[in-house]
Amino acid sequence: MKLHCEVEVISRHLPALGLRNRGKGVRAILSLCQQTPGSQLRPRARGEPGSPRPACLLISTMKDKRGTRYELKENIEQFFTKFADEGKATIRLKEPPVDICLSKANSGSLKSFLSAVRLVHKGCDINASLSTLTPVKTSEFEKFKTKMVITSKKDYPLSKNFPYSLEHLQVSYCGLVRVDMRMLCLKNLRKLDLSHNHIKKLPATIGDLMHLQELNLNDNHLESFSVALCQSTLQKSLRSLDLSKNKIKVLPVQFCQLRELTDLKLDDNELIQFPFKIGQLANLRFLSAARNKLSFLPCEFKNLSLEYLDLFGNTFEQPKVFPVIKLQVPLSLLESSARAILYNRIPYGSHIIPYHLCQDLDAAKTCVCGRYCLNCYIQGTTTMNLHSVAHTVVLVDNMGGTEAPITSYFCSLTCYVNSSDVLK
Repeated sequence: MKLHCEVEVISRHLPALGLRNRGKGVRAILSLCQQTPGSQLRPRARGEPGSPRPACLLISTMKDKRGTRYELKENIEQFFTKFADEGKATIRLKEPPVDICLSKANSGSLKSFLSAVRLVHKGCDINASLSTLTPVKTSEFEKFKTKMVITSKKDYPLSKNFPYSLEHLQVSYCGLVRVDMRMLCLKNLRKLDLSHNHIKKLPATIGDLMHLQELNLNDNHLESFSVALCQSTLQKSLRSLDLSKNKIKVLPVQFCQLRELTDLKLDDNELIQFPFKIGQLANLRFLSAARNKLSFLPCEFKNLSLEYLDLFGNTFEQPKVFPVIKLQVPLSLLESSARAILYNRIPYGSHIIPYHLCQDLDAAKTCVCGRYCLNCYIQGTTTMNLHSVAHTVVLVDNMGGTEAPITSYFCSLTCYVNSSDVLK
């Protein structure tokens, strides 16, 4: 029985000596091996001449293919398996006093391997699952690949799985019309490049790739980016997203919950507007949305702090002379309660109030005074110089302009009058 993973062996004597472990695992192959008479770490107990030879744990690396052996029978102090579903575990040995820390393992294989180790520790006979005590071949380490690039249909694996240890996977020019579900089992993925395919829809389970930092979907047939993805674990991991050359018209309000984003490419889509809460993407530094159908920028756009901005080739309109007035006096019960919930930051969810009310609250507009409004507001437009939000700005048009129209909302006539100079 073998397990491919990263291993770090930590001596528990180091802290007492004032020393620290280097804190980095190495690629390794763990094997449960049957010891030969001349290779036993300890002599067999007297009176047991016919007892089976105990199995041992062999850890082999590229630098040490013969491996280091550790006795297991009645020699394990504790198992740490809280994060086994993430491919992580630790085996604490009594002698020598070390912790064997495992990571980046296939979760299913890891659990099976640990079960076998437990049996060996208890002295159970598992000879049928034991490997021979021989040096590991270099070819076996090739299974532990962290990067795979496929750029043609003939190289696409149809009859075998992707290596579970992959951290970077690129599958381009393969004519994929959907995301291969086998890719979604690669729990160590940090970069997924599916550019130049024919993908029309993304499965919500992409959001289960908890370590995914870069997602490239350039040049596909996507028409939307689902709310489920925006509310998945991608909120904490995703740094770079490329949705260029698709057919996306609108991004959901929840898109702005991907707050770790630093790079966002939306060129050559059919976008008619940005999510109006785009200002919540506080970490965003690179934004490119050239050649879309944007007519105005949302009010919160001015809250961004970018290094690079490209909005060339959009159909920006001239600011309207007169505001759009949708005031209602007195305020409706829905409007009053919505403003109170948002202003006081009262938690809400579909388990508390109807789902359509949650959608209304998510879509609430922010007044220039910082308060919120739902359906009762004044809407005005003005222009803003894009250099106020970005260090480097690509010209908006062929005339050399760097200004774009921006929409502002006012929760009352008083706010509109007090901020009227904003619209001049």
